[in-house]
Formats: sequence, C-alpha cells, structure tokens
Amino acid sequence: MFLSPFRPVSSRTGSINSLKVICFQVRSNTSVTSLPKTPASKNGASQVETTKPGATMPSTFSSMPTGMLVRSLFISGISSNRYLLIPALRLLSFLSKPDRSYLFNVDRNIFLHSILKKTVYDQFCAGETLEETNACVQKFKKLGFKGFILTYAKEVVLDQKTKDASGLEEGVDIAIETKVSDKKDKYIENWRTGTLQTMDQVGQGDILAIKISGAGPSVTKDLANGKLPSAEMFAALDELASQAKTRGIRIIVDAESQHFQAAIAATALELMRKYNRGNEALIYNTYQAYLKSTPSVVQYHLSEAEKGGFTLGLKVVRGAYILSEQRSLIHDTKHDTDDAYNSIVQGALRRQYSGFGTAARPFPSLNLLVASHNRDSVLAAHRLHQDRVKAGLATVPVIYAQLHGMSDEVSFSLLRENGEDGSPPAVYKCSTWGTMGECVGYLLRRAVENRDAVLRTKDEFLALRKEMARRIRARIHF
Repeated sequence: MFLSPFRPVSSRTGSINSLKVICFQVRSNTSVTSLPKTPASKNGASQVETTKPGATMPSTFSSMPTGMLVRSLFISGISSNRYLLIPALRLLSFLSKPDRSYLFNVDRNIFLHSILKKTVYDQFCAGETLEETNACVQKFKKLGFKGFILTYAKEVVLDQKTKDASGLEEGVDIAIETKVSDKKDKYIENWRTGTLQTMDQVGQGDILAIKISGAGPSVTKDLANGKLPSAEMFAALDELASQAKTRGIRIIVDAESQHFQAAIAATALELMRKYNRGNEALIYNTYQAYLKSTPSVVQYHLSEAEKGGFTLGLKVVRGAYILSEQRSLIHDTKHDTDDAYNSIVQGALRRQYSGFGTAARPFPSLNLLVASHNRDSVLAAHRLHQDRVKAGLATVPVIYAQLHGMSDEVSFSLLRENGEDGSPPAVYKCSTWGTMGECVGYLLRRAVENRDAVLRTKDEFLALRKEMARRIRARIHF
C-alpha cells in the first residue's frame, strides 16, 4: 500500500510558546495567489463589483443578525490585534489541558463556563446540547447558506513532543443511555450513538463530519499501528454511511494527527470505494495541504478512483495540527503551503492534476470541497469554476466551506457571487458540538490552523464596525 508506516518521532515540534513567533511572522511568509482576470470595461476598470453612480453597495454583513454582529465585532477586535490574540491563545491552551482544578475547569466552574459560553463558544461552536445545536443549524440556513457541516468534538490528539494523547476521557452525555453488551466495545458503541445523534441535527443536503479517533482506545491503537479499524468499527461506519445515504446527507472523514492519519486515509478510501458509486460522492476524505506528502496522497487516491471506477470526494484544507505534529512533515513556509493548496484545488477544477486529465490518462470522477478562509484561494477557485462553466470546459462539482465564526466576510462575499443561473455558490458553515471542555481544544486547533486568517481580520473588524455604525445611525435616524 502507498501509505507509509508509522514510526516513533523524537524531533522537536511547535508548542504554544512558538505562537508568538508564528503570529508575528505569518504576514512575511504569506503568498497571495492572483485571482483570475475578470472582464474589464473600455477604460480597463474591473467589473467585478461596479455599481451605478450614486448607488450604495449593500454591506457584506447586512444580513447578519445583530446579536451575532456584536459578538463577531468583539471577537474580531481581539483577533485582529496580535497583542491581544497571543495572550488569548495562551489562555485557551492553558484551559484545554485535562485535569485542571475546579477554578480553571471550564465545565465545572460556572462563572468561567458562562463567560466562555457567551463569547468564544457561541461564536465558534454549535451547542452543548442537541437542542442548542439544532437551533444553530437552522439559524445559518435562514441566512442563506446551502447547508451545514456538523461534527462531534470528540477526538484524540497525540502530541508528538510529549507523546501525550488527549481526548480519551468520557464524552458528552448522550440523550439515550446506550446499553452495551459485554461483547461490544463500549467506546465504539458510544461513539456510534453520539455520531448518529449528531446526524439527527442535520438534514438533507447537509454534511456530517466524523473523527474516527473519537471511537476510543481500541480504535486509536489500530490507527497508530497503521491498521484498518476492527470489524466492529467498520460496522458502525457502514451503519452511518447507509443512514446518511437514505437521508441525503454526505459524510466527511476529518483529517487528524499524523500519528493516526495514514490509517484514517486508508479507511476513508475503503468507504469511498464502497459508497461513492455514480457521479456523486457520499464520502469525502480530507487532504491537508500543509503536509509535504499530500500531493502524492492525492495522486494515489486519484489512481485508485480511476482503477476502481468510483468518485473521489476531495476536501482540501491547509492543516490543523501544526502545534502537535513532527515539523519536518510540514512545508517549510506558508508560501509552499499556499502553492500546494491552490495547485490541488485548481488542478481538480481544470480536471488536470499530476498526470491525470490527458488522452492517455483521463481524469476520474471527483467532487470537490474547498475548505478555506483565504479569500484569494476561495474566490480564485469560484471564478475559475465559473469561467470554465461559461466556456463549456470540463470541470467538477464544487462546494465551499468556512468554519463557524471565522472569515464570515469570505462566506457572505461568496453568497453574493451569483452563478450563470443567478443563484449563489453552495456555501456551507462548519461547526462542532460537545461540552465546553471538549470544544476548547477544538477552538485552539482551529485558531492555530487559521492563524493567517485570524491575523487578517483587521479588514473584517473594520467592516463589522462600519455595519454596526450603520445600524446605530439607522436606529437614531442620525
């Protein structure tokens, strides 16, 4: 098999102490990919967002509820200021450690829980209960998003520096207590039940994201040894896939720590081989562009899709585990990661990548999910797709996703970009649900993963502030 074996690693990796360096250097390492040229008028001006003289462009955030606007303004005010962001990330890192005393336990300390719930949790997470989660899903659909991507926060993260695995403690209480026989793995059974309940919160056209490592010790042991999960775990995955197909819900297999990822990718490939028949993908695998090995993994999976006659579900992200991974596995610069990301996405949209898309080797069936907070990458992908559709050139079905509470300016801007039929592109918001303790670790990983987007929130902060001022003036008729 192409996937490389796992082996112990002893090299030094990033830690929370490196956040300051990462945050201060990110702008100097950022590469901006040019957007495709758009039609220009006779005087050469771009026609992307032109308006008639005297007309007022609607605010990107004009459809955002006021409560969400106030919270977003507060959060972006912190994240756009590096002197506030770095201490905030340090605090999240401190609170994410297990076995904290009552004073610093985010689930037990009511005062601390309340502060975090009304700020960062509600900004980035769907809910602690099934009822809160369902309400959040419906709220975003009413704002015009095509659908919702929901995941259960339970996972295991192995720190390659300390070899500590976090996430094996019990998860959130499930609504119906699972009765587990002695012959069944209680962790797998609880993961199965919790994931099915997560699926109940979304509907037709939505997407369920799953973290395989959340299924407990026996599963993570198999993954760490480079083995496919047990028959019991595959039975749970088959049940999820079958129910998702019946309900019109797609499934994303999330990327996780590299300690587990080769076996997770192999598992996702087996699921795609079984369920992605026809031209629509039921199962998507996640490909992290910050890893040097990802282009080769994509090439291998394309070849498997070609040989197996199935549709490859390709979700492309930059990467989420930079603080816990072996640094040598990751691209040396942000520029290299951007190049890898854009190459995979735009190659898929052109149906030409790594030798595929020629007369000798046709491009296999593929569905693309562009998951990014980088405005240039997202708009470049969307406009390339639109250009190819208008020109009658071959391309692939594509949807877009940003995390709940992050880069709302990118999400709402996409919703204003109409296609040939006058409808906006399919834009999704991705969120998680679970206890405060489980979600704090998730929030820290997302913040680090998207540190370039977080530090670029100055423009978003100014746009949010402008929209707030507009609403205040409208209220007092000033």
